Amino acid sequence: MNRASLVIALAASMAASVGCTSKNYVKQQTTPLINKTNELDDLTAQNSKAIKDVDARAQQGIQQVTQAAAAADQKAQAAGQQASQAQQSADNAVHRVDVLSNAVANLDNYRVVSETAIHFGFDKDLLTSQAKEELDKLAANVPNTKGYIITVEGGTDSVGPADYNYSLSERRANSVIQYLGSKHNIPAHKIYLIGLGKDKPVQENKTREGRAANRRVDIRLMTNTAEGQGQPAATSTPPSM
Repeated sequence: MNRASLVIALAASMAASVGCTSKNYVKQQTTPLINKTNELDDLTAQNSKAIKDVDARAQQGIQQVTQAAAAADQKAQAAGQQASQAQQSADNAVHRVDVLSNAVANLDNYRVVSETAIHFGFDKDLLTSQAKEELDKLAANVPNTKGYIITVEGGTDSVGPADYNYSLSERRANSVIQYLGSKHNIPAHKIYLIGLGKDKPVQENKTREGRAANRRVDIRLMTNTAEGQGQPAATSTPPSM
């Protein structure tokens, strides 16, 4: 090998050695930076996921609060409506009482249009088929009767305590009122309820037949207009009792 070739070979060897050294240096210097960048990327990804989770929980919480607020508002509105309905019912009840008080202020000014009596079993307050037929007959006269009221008097026999019999007589009378209202659409303020208990027997309670006759409700359809006329009968005051 001549001198020129040797010089070239040494130069190439030195260049290769310098190139390897430079690459190793660069690698040593850039590897920590790459690792740090990767760590930052991972941390950024974790932070992004955490932010998304927090945002999702916040949105869920806001939705729940909104729904709860809407439900509370609906309940408040429903409560307001119920209060309004209760007040309306109370006003209607007062009106019905006033009308009824005026209507029954003086029953002497009323005449009987139709009347019937229905009977019950011992300690019973349910209407029989025959009782319903009798009530249907009486109610058939209502549409043609002006200025009418209906008196309902419940009675019992003498068996049992007085307080219980008063309650039983009212239950019997109420069964009549409910039937007239549901079957014939007769308003409640047109009906006057009297629970007599055993105080007004129609027969002696000494016999079985007499006690059966006293387990009854007397119903009267009455009007304050003169017969055959559309004007009230000669009276300045409504009927009472």
